[in-house]
Amino acid sequence: MAALIFLGVTACILSFLLTPVISRLFLALDIVDHPDGSRKLHGRPVPRAGGLPIALSFGGAIGIAMIVLPGGSRLASHHMPIFGWLFAAAAIILLSGLVDDAIGLKPWSKLAMQLIAAGLACWGGVRIDAIAGHPISLWLGAPLTLFWIVACTNALNLIDGLDGLATGVGLFAALTALTAACLQDNIGLALATAPLAGALLGFLRYNFNPASVFLGDSGSLTVGFLLGCFAVIWCQKSATLLGMAAPLISLLVPLTDVSVSVARRFLSDRPIFAADGRHIHHRLLARGFRPRTAALVLYIACGAAAVLSLLDCLLSQQIGGFVVVFVCGLAWAGIRFLRYDEFAVARRLAVTRRFRRAVSEELCLRKFETRIADARTLEECWPIICDLCHDIKFHSVSLLSPEQNFEESALSTETSASGVPADWRLQIAIHSQISLVLHRTCDDGDVLPGMGCLKIVQLALQAKLPGLSAASSGSSVGPELPQPASRPGLPQATAAFAGS
Repeated sequence: MAALIFLGVTACILSFLLTPVISRLFLALDIVDHPDGSRKLHGRPVPRAGGLPIALSFGGAIGIAMIVLPGGSRLASHHMPIFGWLFAAAAIILLSGLVDDAIGLKPWSKLAMQLIAAGLACWGGVRIDAIAGHPISLWLGAPLTLFWIVACTNALNLIDGLDGLATGVGLFAALTALTAACLQDNIGLALATAPLAGALLGFLRYNFNPASVFLGDSGSLTVGFLLGCFAVIWCQKSATLLGMAAPLISLLVPLTDVSVSVARRFLSDRPIFAADGRHIHHRLLARGFRPRTAALVLYIACGAAAVLSLLDCLLSQQIGGFVVVFVCGLAWAGIRFLRYDEFAVARRLAVTRRFRRAVSEELCLRKFETRIADARTLEECWPIICDLCHDIKFHSVSLLSPEQNFEESALSTETSASGVPADWRLQIAIHSQISLVLHRTCDDGDVLPGMGCLKIVQLALQAKLPGLSAASSGSSVGPELPQPASRPGLPQATAAFAGS
């Protein structure tokens, strides 16, 4: 215990002393975070210097302990094989973060560096090699380990959006891992987490609101990487599946944030790595919380997660299932409180006809593409077009061409709920001389098929009807209007979408 206290206090003092020095150096080198008025709301440029003082304090405390403490070198050498690989991997993360803070790196470049570092740690022994006490093969354990470490690395990076938030979240997680290590007599994990907790505590003095220095990518990525690796080492002492959930619960806030970010960007069809202002802390600000209050609320959430994590670790056989269910309910309630529009829209679509209709239209399009591929003439295409229009609830369809016109009506008997038809007329130009005209009488609240659906029909017919140019095709919404004069060098498209 004395060694742990020495490591924590030494790292805290070193971090407290080194942070302002390195902060001034980064400010002179212009490695700073500039305010942008939207996502970055601080009033002046702030140095992104967190990674270096935390790393130096962490390593410095261990080095001093090896020299000063009786038996320190012997204790360190006993655990050096696994932690030597771990610290080398963390150095790669730190270096990539420093480069990103200084000149910027593309997301895929950072991900590649994270995978290399995670692979190095995995090679050194930081690996999930058993689940609930049952050994698993390297081919399963290694990918699980890589996924977990990379997820934790980015989770802490994504939540680094308020003064002191990521540092405080990392501090709670490190203290939780330290407590669990002491309770499980996991000396190696305790020796590694104690200096990390001390370094984060010393740095928090300058990073809490109003912050004079930021973690930067070098700090958030390095701390997230170390916490992910420590969680794997923690898991190695868990004999039950529920017990293995304890490290995950200790990182509940950042892991929930990264999961929600991926899910909502997927639902809104946005790039997964695109930055935005809709993380958990941003939503708290939008609900009226001040930055300092929002950070304190998330600190309380981290404290609650720490308590639940330790309960699951100690009493997994008695109340582990209850703890996991309670944590899931807590996360669900928190997400509901933050009012994400993406989930509200997805939930509404899932319980209404619009979702089922979208699935039905997609199936109709697949059948249409399969059948139209086998058609050889315009006459063979026509009944396939009629069947599609019937399936997607159009009431009449016409195919207009210079040689021959086709027309079919009463494809559907639907009328509006009020008895008054709401007429929509859609004209899709296959090319300058051939067009497909569709008519639909919609139910109240009904909508026409999306442009992606109509584009599939257009492209399929263009591939079948010879002599057509894709550049001269198009579709639009509105009443048929006189076409504007074409500008020199631009093709003219003729199409109309009419509704009344």
